[in-house]
Amino acid sequence: RNFGMLSRATAGCRGAALIVNCPGSPGGAREALEVILPVLDHALDLLTGGHPHSRPTPEAGHQAMPMTTDQQLMRRALALAGGVRRLTSPNPWVGCVVARGGVIVAEGATQLPGGPHAEAVALTAAGDRAAGATLYSTLEPCNHAGRTGPCVDRIIAAGVTRVVSAIEDPDDQVSGRGHAALRSKGIDVEVGVGAADAIALLAPYLVHRRTGRSFSVLKVATSLDGRVAAADGVSQWITGPAARADAHERRADSQAIVVGSGTALADHPTLTVRGVTGALGPPPLRVLVDGRGRVPATGPLFDPELAPTLVVTTDRSPAPARDAWIAAGAAVELVPPGRGGVGVDPGELLALLGRRGVIQALVEGGPTVHGSFLEAGLVDRIVAYVAPTVLGAGGRAGYGLDPGPPLQLAPRYRLTGLTRHGDDVCLEYDAPTRGVGF
Repeated sequence: RNFGMLSRATAGCRGAALIVNCPGSPGGAREALEVILPVLDHALDLLTGGHPHSRPTPEAGHQAMPMTTDQQLMRRALALAGGVRRLTSPNPWVGCVVARGGVIVAEGATQLPGGPHAEAVALTAAGDRAAGATLYSTLEPCNHAGRTGPCVDRIIAAGVTRVVSAIEDPDDQVSGRGHAALRSKGIDVEVGVGAADAIALLAPYLVHRRTGRSFSVLKVATSLDGRVAAADGVSQWITGPAARADAHERRADSQAIVVGSGTALADHPTLTVRGVTGALGPPPLRVLVDGRGRVPATGPLFDPELAPTLVVTTDRSPAPARDAWIAAGAAVELVPPGRGGVGVDPGELLALLGRRGVIQALVEGGPTVHGSFLEAGLVDRIVAYVAPTVLGAGGRAGYGLDPGPPLQLAPRYRLTGLTRHGDDVCLEYDAPTRGVGF
């Protein structure tokens, strides 16, 4: 079911084999193909450097394998969207397929900000073949002019007769208007094919557009007994190289990386994306949460040549500390303090980042920052790396909840992923309720 995981593994192994056990029934071969084709499609996207929109499409007169169901064609569009996940922010990452008689004639994905949207890319590639075709898009086509023209105008002009969208776009400028414009021109519109997968893929975008705040991913690396540091304060490294490499993939998926003052003072982090292959967008914004002005404006965190830095503080920080941060090249923003006057208000922080166009914020800690987000109910996703070691009661707990909720009131997160990285494991959980974003 997680064909993205399968295809990533396949793409990384020369001579890899994918074995699918299917029922020995007349429908068994079809079921096997429905599993295999998306895996191979997505693996090829990865091998082409994360540019699925550069994939060739069948030319006129050439044979192509028909993909006869809406679900299969939408699955292909979703794979295209996933391939540009890191390139399009603050715009949504969208995939589009144009098909005639179940055969793909063109496809496209959202380009860099300011460039054409997925529908425009696919329609340009399709040319005259778009007339009378069905267009599959992972998100409702836009009906407004921004840096590019409305996608619905391109669809209408191309002569497309049917549009299949996975989900409606919650952006205030769209929100059903794109579908309505298409229907007003006699185009058949169907919404909901592949909706669950589209919601999962676009979760950060949906939360951002519904709430105005950034989607928050809490990342933590702990021992088996939930410690992020040993009794002597040493935390580097609890997890092994494979898990740390995967954590950089999470950074690459985000537009901001958030740490607290305690982590900044203890670890002197760089907070950059390293060792990640494929196409990448701009470096994530490095966000230092320092309500009292504890962190000096020195070290890699304040090297503007590595990546931009934003310090989020309160009026409790000394003016000289703020001046030093600004002199070092960082931006500084004031927000209200957090609960009990500790740190900063996490809701105000996420709202601030949302206004800056940050779709997803990776909250790397430390425990005090993690605790403030958990207490505020502002954790959309938890990515927990667990190492095969025990650090004991003297080690520092990974989640600064003191006191925590009683058992009957403690939220139960929903397990969405489990992967192995060497001897470490990565557990992914989504919030029990995703709020107004879903």
